[in-house]
This record gives sequence, C-alpha cells and structure tokens, in this order.
Amino acid sequence: MFKAFKAIIALVLLCISSMAFAADLPNAHAMYRELGLTHQLEYNKFAEAYNHFKSHPTKKPIFTLIDYGKPSSQKRFWVIDAHKGKVLYSSYVSHGKNSGSLYATKFSNRISSHKTSVGVFRAAETYYGKHGYSLRLDGLSKGVNDNARKRAIVIHGASYANPKVISKTGQLGRSWGCPALPTYLSKKVINTIKDGTYIYAFA
Repeated sequence: MFKAFKAIIALVLLCISSMAFAADLPNAHAMYRELGLTHQLEYNKFAEAYNHFKSHPTKKPIFTLIDYGKPSSQKRFWVIDAHKGKVLYSSYVSHGKNSGSLYATKFSNRISSHKTSVGVFRAAETYYGKHGYSLRLDGLSKGVNDNARKRAIVIHGASYANPKVISKTGQLGRSWGCPALPTYLSKKVINTIKDGTYIYAFA
C-alpha cells in the first residue's frame, strides 16, 4: 500500500514537473525564430520535435535534430539548448550507404540493411568501440527505428564525415546506417547529448 502511494506521489510530481518545464519554454514559433533556423530547417519538422520535447522533459534541456531531407553536403544536424534558446552545435552528418548517395532517400529498421533510420531516438550510454568514443541510441518509434540497438546504430566520429571530403567528392562518405559526425566534433556532441536526451531524425 505504501509503495503504491509513493508511486502515485512520484507520478504527480513528474506531471507537475513536466507542466512547469513546458510553461517555462516559449512556443514553437518563438523558439524557431530565436534559434535562427528559418533558412536551415523546415518549421513543421522543428515544431513536431520541439512540441514532443516540451511534453517529455529530460534531465537536460537539450535535444537534437537531424534533417535527412537535406543533402550530405549541407549541415543538417543541430544540437539545441532550449533553456538558453541557443544552437550549441550545427554540423554535417553522414547517412547509411544503402540509403542513397548525396541524398538519403531510402530508410530502414532492418538489421544489416546498412540504411539510415528516422524517428525519435533517445541518446543512451557511451562506450569505446572500433570508431572510438561512441554513443548508443535507443529507437523509440515502434516499427520505424526500434531495432537501433540491435543494429548497433550509434553516433560516432568518422573521417569520411569531415566536410573536407565534400570538396573532393561533392558529398560526405557514408556509414552502415549510423549518424556519423566529423571527428573534430563528435566527442563534444556526444558528451553534450548523452544520458537521455532526445534525437529527432526526419527525411
């Protein structure tokens, strides 16, 4: 009985915390303008992610957007601090080799597809693997990206994600489905978004 009471109290406090968190933040239009994303990211994509973020508070006031509708030769990865109303990082990001060349046009949740997945992810724990310091992701969109952990879809640094590659080939190199970042930036991004923040990937 006491455990049930504690659980109810915890749920009530969480709801109050969620409402307070959302109340402290401006609406999607205001935040979009404040961040200066007008010519970088479509408003409807931003609003969908931001409104989900507002209603699902995390320990950090941070969320990440990836727009795979843009070519890999353009910056299409943004880490945002909602409380500061600031874009912390704006970066290039690679997509899966079987998703397309310059543009990602095909997406998959299937193991060994070597394609990118879209949907909502949660940044989980870090580890050191074959690509060095990396960040595991949990896919939260059922049937769309929920095989992310089984597929070893992680954020990591890669030389082929360096913008210098674009000057030679016209596009970034491609991964096996992971959102790979330039090596000079990957560790900073990972340390900023790890441990529970949301990542919203669109096509």
